[in-house]
Amino acid sequence: RLNSMTVDGLKPGTTYVFRVRAHTDGGYGTYGGEIELETSHEDMLAIGDPNQPTILAVSIAGGIVLLIFLVACFVISGRHCGYIKAKQDPDEEKMHFQHGRVKLPGSRTYVHPHTYEDPNQAIRDFAKEIDASSIRIERVIGAGEFGEVCSGRLKLPSKREICVAIKSLKAGYSEKQRRDFLSEASIMGQFDHPNIIRLEGVVTKCKLVMIITEFMENGSLDSFLRKHDGQFTMIQLVGMLRGIASGMKYLSDMNYVHRDLAARNILVNSNLVCKVSDFGLSRVLEDDPEAAYTTRGGKIPIRWTAPEAIAYRKFTSASDVWSYGIVMWEVVSFGERPYWEMSNQDVIKAIDEGYRLPAPMDCPLVLHQLMLDCWEKARSDRPKFGQIVNILDKLIRNPSSLKQLTQSSAWQDANAQDCLTVATLEEWLDAIKMGQYKENFSAAGYVTLESLIYVNGSELNKIGITLPGHQKRILSSVQNFQTHGAHLQV
Repeated sequence: RLNSMTVDGLKPGTTYVFRVRAHTDGGYGTYGGEIELETSHEDMLAIGDPNQPTILAVSIAGGIVLLIFLVACFVISGRHCGYIKAKQDPDEEKMHFQHGRVKLPGSRTYVHPHTYEDPNQAIRDFAKEIDASSIRIERVIGAGEFGEVCSGRLKLPSKREICVAIKSLKAGYSEKQRRDFLSEASIMGQFDHPNIIRLEGVVTKCKLVMIITEFMENGSLDSFLRKHDGQFTMIQLVGMLRGIASGMKYLSDMNYVHRDLAARNILVNSNLVCKVSDFGLSRVLEDDPEAAYTTRGGKIPIRWTAPEAIAYRKFTSASDVWSYGIVMWEVVSFGERPYWEMSNQDVIKAIDEGYRLPAPMDCPLVLHQLMLDCWEKARSDRPKFGQIVNILDKLIRNPSSLKQLTQSSAWQDANAQDCLTVATLEEWLDAIKMGQYKENFSAAGYVTLESLIYVNGSELNKIGITLPGHQKRILSSVQNFQTHGAHLQV
């Protein structure tokens, strides 16, 4: 059997991407991850041993079977195939081919399911088949793009019964819908990290096709935070952020780019552990038509997406870092909507002009600075996920560093001027985004702005405003009026 491949006809000083698979008596194996090589300025390039004309031997499975390097693509007579990419920017990782030597990636690399000739093989490689009789569906907890999401129980032989989430494919599906649905399992099954949602397995051999994952009791992070506004300490929030960053570092190290990192795609369990989820290749981003800006390449969640990804569809781990900065803002603001009621076009224009989200209320200075670092225009200037994890670890070890707060809060920056020019109590509540409490104030006899000077914490409890975050926002706004000498009058 051969264990080397020489590639001729390559251009000097050019970057190529190769994919490799084994060929044995049993047939072809699956492709491995992409190997990016940059040719030297010499006339010939080969893959191999530096002591011979560049021959590289690769062994697998304890040396039982030797791989034949089959080059999936190369240039012949100046023609480029689909796997050959343009030269990457200096800030991106690259494998250099110099003096006949190449450093192969030592860490595990994510394999895209679409690189498989047979998509079902990707499922077999990365997802365990579960017998449908092992699953007990209990109740519907939501709706996914392809069908219902339920909670239930999984009991495998010789293992204890566990709670699981069950995504099912709705009846009448096409083969493409089945393939797209199961592609998420092919991706998720490659990951093994405490801050990445865990795949338990799939059911593909019966009419009801299902994906089984661990069950996350507290649901999505954005709705969980809104439900518990103001009820977590800053160190708890930083702990959540640290978990998300750790999961994203793992994905980045595997060369996986998420593209849709947002609090709605983070799940929370009963121990407040946050796990990155939503690895579908085909997504409906939100029901709100304003949530996504349609381009020729598909839908992009504008409020969470880096400028270069919006403009040029340049998605990298650095664009995921930008999205992570938005997630930080969502967490510290307890699920506030990024950029409030601004339209997508206004967000794009504002970002291009240098605008960045101001600090949420009571946000530590160091956290807002980290957000701003994630939102650097030049992606090479943004921190890597490993650096973000280290920064958050230091903050957790030294909680006193979280005590210095930013001088202004996001809602004040966005609405303080409006608050000083409102004419009615209802307008004031709308300005501080507390309009849901209009009936509470009215029923308690608060009908004019002047009457609010008597409002305090205990009074807010009496009229049914009990969430600490909401109380703090209302009381701070009253103080803001008095500080600016408006005395709650126009």
